[in-house]
Amino acid sequence: MVDANVLVAGIGWPRWSYALLQHVLIGDFQLVLTPYVIEEARRTLQRIAPATLPSLNEFLALSDYEAIADPLPEEVVAQPQMARDPKDVPVALAAIQAQVDYLISSDKDLTESEELKQHVPVLLPAVFLREHMGWTSEELEAIRQRTWSDMA
Repeated sequence: MVDANVLVAGIGWPRWSYALLQHVLIGDFQLVLTPYVIEEARRTLQRIAPATLPSLNEFLALSDYEAIADPLPEEVVAQPQMARDPKDVPVALAAIQAQVDYLISSDKDLTESEELKQHVPVLLPAVFLREHMGWTSEELEAIRQRTWSDMA
């Protein structure tokens, strides 16, 4: 499962999150998403880069992701300790409830949550690429500052 920030970064910049989303498209692993995560990604892109919304929609159409339900509002209210930022609690609870193998996020409110890590491993995109997709440190470093013009 990925957080909205991974979708936003993967659509907006051709770096680690983009590479991770490319692994989804070629079927290297099954992506899991909730309506909450998708809508948060759409809202963020609408605010910072509205021209990229068609790219998000295209990715979602092509990715064959597994859609899971958002947690109930009462569950979110009952477990605020899952993330420092209350808006991240639904993401944390959905990952736990779906029993995903990993939650991938760049959000410190999730990556630094010791409570959440007791239930599901939380990894940065680059760490997931290295540890689970076999990327080398050199390969990761090569795309750290990559731009779209570098890919032309």
